[in-house]
Amino acid sequence: MTESIITAENINKTYRSKDITVRALADVSLEVTKGEMVAVMGPSGSGKTTLLNCLSGLDSIDSGDVIISGQLLRQMSDDKLSEYRAKSMGFVFQAYNLLPVITAQENVELPIILAGSSQKEARKKAVEKLEMVGLGDRLDHLPAELSGGQQQRVAIARALSNDPSIVWADEPTGNLDSSNATEIMDLIKKLNQEQQQTFVLVTHSEDIGSQTNRILRMSDGEIVDDGK
Repeated sequence: MTESIITAENINKTYRSKDITVRALADVSLEVTKGEMVAVMGPSGSGKTTLLNCLSGLDSIDSGDVIISGQLLRQMSDDKLSEYRAKSMGFVFQAYNLLPVITAQENVELPIILAGSSQKEARKKAVEKLEMVGLGDRLDHLPAELSGGQQQRVAIARALSNDPSIVWADEPTGNLDSSNATEIMDLIKKLNQEQQQTFVLVTHSEDIGSQTNRILRMSDGEIVDDGK
């Protein structure tokens, strides 16, 4: 029996502004097993990104429970949750979110240092991760000197910098042309298989979804098909 690494039990999330109430997640329950690669799909506004943010603890939930690696997120303080995210989770976004004034290597070193490693250790690990994503010859390049596909590889190297057990990816190929998107997906699949890391990807692309182990389909804040 493969163990669950992510469990959601009846999670609800509502966004309220002055006159409008939007129920972004409605009694969502799901399980993701260790080492699985899951795509979350559905039309715009169906709750995909909200689900990702709530599962990873970036956003709070109104009710229900999220359990990651056996730990109940609501029992963790903000500090403890931040530390847990820094050490056990990686994040890849559609916008690469790289710091423009520092090199590829320094962008990858940063989270390693923030997680408490020495400068020397951070440098060694950053080089290792950039080599892993095929950018060993671009260590000293600034983000602006790299193509979109290369910038996303740096972002993936950064997400992997602390060897997280879970990587959350929100439209990781959304800004890329089809050949770069294919390369990034091939890389993600390789990392998933070789490192046994769990990947949860939000995507609009049926092509990307079809390359994962299963697709969760969302509509109006609910999971309408869990792909099992």
